Amino acid sequence: MSRDVQLKERWKVLVEKLSAQFADSDPLELDAIIYLVGVQELGQYHRKYKKDDKLDLMHIAICRLLEPYGYYEFDFFDEEGWPHYTIKEELPALKAGEQSVLMKEAIVGYFLEKEYIN
Repeated sequence: MSRDVQLKERWKVLVEKLSAQFADSDPLELDAIIYLVGVQELGQYHRKYKKDDKLDLMHIAICRLLEPYGYYEFDFFDEEGWPHYTIKEELPALKAGEQSVLMKEAIVGYFLEKEYIN
C-alpha cells in the first residue's frame, strides 16, 4: 500500500474517531484536531480557555507535532505548566496543500504513538 493511500485511510479513521468523541460525529477540521493535540499536551483538560490561550494551544501542538521532524525541540515547562519549545530548523516554504499533508502526516504519527489509532 502506498504511503499516500495509507495516510488517507488513517486520517479518515482518526477524524471519524475524534469527531465521534468530541463533536457529535460532525467531522472535525484540521485546526480543531491541532487544538485537541494542544489541550492533550498541556494536560489541563477541565478549564476554560481564552482566545489567546487557544492560539497558544495550537502553537504548542504544532511544535509537538513537528518535533519528530527536527523543526522544534522541547525546552521546558513554565510555572503554569505550559510547555515551551525552541526552533531547531526553520520550516521550509510550503504550498498550502503541502502544509496540510505535512500536518496530517504529523498528526497521524502522533496518534499512532499515543496508540489512539493503529
